[in-house]
Amino acid sequence: MPALSTLTAALRRPLAGRWGRPPRRDSGLLPGTPVHLTTSDDVDLAGVWVPGPPGLTLVVSHGMAHSIEQPATRRVIDGFARHGSVLAVDFRGHGGSGGRSSVGRDEPLDTDAAVALARSRSADPVVLVGFSMGGAVALIQAVLGEHRPDAVVAVSPPSRWFIRQSPAMRRVHWILEHPLGPLAARWIGLRLSGPWRQVPPSPLEVIGSIAVPVLLVQGDADDYFTPDDGRLLATAAGGRAELWVEPRMRHAEAGTSAALIDRIARWAADATAGQQAPPPAQGRAGRCRN
Repeated sequence: MPALSTLTAALRRPLAGRWGRPPRRDSGLLPGTPVHLTTSDDVDLAGVWVPGPPGLTLVVSHGMAHSIEQPATRRVIDGFARHGSVLAVDFRGHGGSGGRSSVGRDEPLDTDAAVALARSRSADPVVLVGFSMGGAVALIQAVLGEHRPDAVVAVSPPSRWFIRQSPAMRRVHWILEHPLGPLAARWIGLRLSGPWRQVPPSPLEVIGSIAVPVLLVQGDADDYFTPDDGRLLATAAGGRAELWVEPRMRHAEAGTSAALIDRIARWAADATAGQQAPPPAQGRAGRCRN
């Protein structure tokens, strides 16, 4: 058993990353309409719909231990809302949503339900924008989901599971694997499920099957993943994914500047220009409870 000081330090070190602080509970400060939906495996999710200019709908998928109420995620939502309508949903085990986080295994069902709801609310093309874990989920959902987006953007995604090359990711794995990890996770607002019994497909394994335009964004100052993750994904996509390696950019939502948000939105508009969004599908992906 480690000394108390060592144990306390181990609990605090994982909280020092970009996502390492408890979520702010400022319900009502985020503009837009609250939404509630249920996934195909009956997990209740909470989110927000922010109307914007016509022509584009963006579904924002946050990173691990983030939520739609956290300032960095809210800033991203507000930035994209200048370019189109935005739907952002808390992943299971995060924020106002129910269930427990599987850290990428089950979360594609959450994104599938969000894309289905976006289709039901807008006739515009739907672009899925995911950050970190949400970026990995976006790439997987674009292949395996029932309700596919018209384009997908992954910002700071891992290329594969079990990355431990960076100190930040070793701290993440401490939370996921140490017996005291779930306690530390609750402190940062994350409710974890049990360990994986079967490893789900990784972004690297699925990206080559994505049939819609793909944008990968990776910062060269990211302390979780390196530009090599973006390059591996771009290579696996077989030339069908565009890669931006951003100078001095750090990780995910916190590292995404207002100028980069605008550039991503312009890419999304250009990538879907002339596309006709498919009609909303019915059935298993999820249902809105508004």
